Amino acid sequence: MSAEQILKVALDTPLRRLFDYLPGDVPAAVGSRVRVPFGRQQLVGVVMGLAEGSDVPVAKLRPVTEVIDAEPLLPAALLGFLGWAASYYHYPVGAVLAAALPKLLREGVDAREAVAHWHATPAGQEALAAGSLGRAPKQRELLALLAAQGPLVTLDLAERLPRWREASRPLLERGLIAQEDVVATAVDAALPARAESSHTLSETQQAAFASLCAGLGQFGSFLLDGVTGSGKTEVYLRLIDEVLARGQTALVLCPEIGLTPQLVSRFRERFSVPIAALHSQLTDRERLAAWRSAACGEARIVIGTRSAVFAPLRDLGVIVVDEEHDASFKQHEGGFRYSARDLAVVRAQSTGVPVLLGSATPSFESLHNVALGKSVRLSLPRRAGAAEPPSLQLVDMRAHAVHRGLSTPLAMAIDRHLADGGQVLVFINRRGYAPTLMCSGCGWIAPCQHCDARMTVHQREGRLSCHHCGADEPLPDDCPRCGYKVKPLGHGTERVEETLAERYPGMPIVRFDRDAVRQASDLEAAIERVTSGEARILVGTQMLTKGHHFPDVTLVAVLNADQSLFSTDFRAAERLAQTIVQVAGRAGRAARAGEVLIQSEFPQHPLLLSLLAEGYAGFAKQALIERAAAGWPPYGRLALLRASGVKPEAAIDFLRQARKLAGTPVGVTLQGPVPAAMVRRAGRHYAQLLVESTERPLLQRFLNSWLPQVEQLESGRALRWALDVDPLEVF
Repeated sequence: MSAEQILKVALDTPLRRLFDYLPGDVPAAVGSRVRVPFGRQQLVGVVMGLAEGSDVPVAKLRPVTEVIDAEPLLPAALLGFLGWAASYYHYPVGAVLAAALPKLLREGVDAREAVAHWHATPAGQEALAAGSLGRAPKQRELLALLAAQGPLVTLDLAERLPRWREASRPLLERGLIAQEDVVATAVDAALPARAESSHTLSETQQAAFASLCAGLGQFGSFLLDGVTGSGKTEVYLRLIDEVLARGQTALVLCPEIGLTPQLVSRFRERFSVPIAALHSQLTDRERLAAWRSAACGEARIVIGTRSAVFAPLRDLGVIVVDEEHDASFKQHEGGFRYSARDLAVVRAQSTGVPVLLGSATPSFESLHNVALGKSVRLSLPRRAGAAEPPSLQLVDMRAHAVHRGLSTPLAMAIDRHLADGGQVLVFINRRGYAPTLMCSGCGWIAPCQHCDARMTVHQREGRLSCHHCGADEPLPDDCPRCGYKVKPLGHGTERVEETLAERYPGMPIVRFDRDAVRQASDLEAAIERVTSGEARILVGTQMLTKGHHFPDVTLVAVLNADQSLFSTDFRAAERLAQTIVQVAGRAGRAARAGEVLIQSEFPQHPLLLSLLAEGYAGFAKQALIERAAAGWPPYGRLALLRASGVKPEAAIDFLRQARKLAGTPVGVTLQGPVPAAMVRRAGRHYAQLLVESTERPLLQRFLNSWLPQVEQLESGRALRWALDVDPLEVF
């Protein structure tokens, strides 16, 4: 490096720019981390490029303090992808890099730090063969796992045996297992043996698989549109097997943390290659170990949630996005509001590999891309094996007696299915006991003191809780305003569970919501109760719609189908239809026929009638026509400037100034500013300014010229504000 060359460094700051530094004594390559002085701090940044000069006088530039990586930490292709993401979402590139790197790497930890590998010793092998651990089943289980599949890293052990450390101590003392610290280095993994499958592909599965195999080695976007239970995962597995046989790696994205352990388990049963899982419930050390495993080429498959789209896989061969329609792929909160599904398509394109989007209820964006010829639709219209689609029926709540949320036809159906040995799934998308606490005297409704929202009743804990800001207070017996008795109104999962327990005493019930299932181990335990047949009734929220396979569920009941029928959000109908179809798909997935009952006070609503008569495909076709007429996505492009402040008018005033800066741009329309749908949340007042355009390039050019001006507004410094490109929630 010549003396004139300048390092262009990305730092995790709110400023959308690179920072210039002089090289130190040790050369720094593009993609490597450096420690640099920034004001009075020392920050860790990533070298994004080299330049011959700087806009800042060289005499004022400071040299880097330390070059952390002797070789690039991030390869050029991944670095370019992250730079593109920062540009498209108009977010500081340093903050984007921070979102893509494990916390410990952001703090400067050595990327080649030794990782503990555990294995069974010869003495351990002999003890296992002799059966000398008969009275210590946990120790025997750990020793057997290491003898059969070791050496294993700590992360693998934690995923397979959550309490492995307790069993490891006596085994270590006796010399039956051992730990070896290994430095992660680039490896050239041997081609794995082809995975064995006991499943015979159906004709449509085989056709989809053949089309996907023909697309390997080049970019292509494929939409695997398969009804629930049609065997989409089997197609994923076959495709990934083909990719592994070519010496490449695979990235699999799923929407929820709860699904990750199930997917990892299924993939490990099928493939004999190292698999890394990336999700937010990992510790910092575990996340770093998984990241290293992918970066050095040891992990041949990476499975993870949203942020796994940034995983540094070597020789990437395919990207799979399961349940691509799920809103969880969009980062809603925080600063960097990206769509992992959309970035997966961009990464596949930049890498030159196919991307497979799978869903039983494809997003309207994916369906639109198929219509434009940007994506190839592969259809799985029938369930795998002998399973038949469930029958769907609307229950008119106005025409039948209703007891605590259960109509007479539904109660009779539950009786019938339980008597026949089936399991029953009751879906209601509300947590807690009841959404409202009301005074029977003066009509007072328990409000959140920090939000424009009502407090939710949690009867068992004797608490009122706000599901928006987390505020919590004791559940009162009397009205604080007039002293009369208060009572809960409406139904949540906890109240439905109570009602079913009273109606079916002794019948095992399991509840799936964020109050009952707080950790991955809780979910695994709940699923085990269902699959083993112990639990006969399932009650839950959206958590139950996320791709679970419950073969003995024969009846699905949807209690609150009307919740989004009249929402002002233009995406509400799409989401409701997806939810109903997804939860209905849990019924009748094995040999026994399934039945779905949907309770509604508006059984003549066009959305519900369309779903029953034409299925999701018919509903989507009509809804897309309406979207096109209104110019809403996917036919229009949106960006939302959101702001919040402690004072009621501060956010609105800032957005008014921002709109004034915009002038009258060609091909772009600004709507607002207006208060957010929930103006006050967690003590802050929210407002928004909507930016619309029919063309993505027009919108991007406008944002590029407008945002630097917005950043200079003095009023914005006392606020929190962020830009959301391609927002999922507008109102």
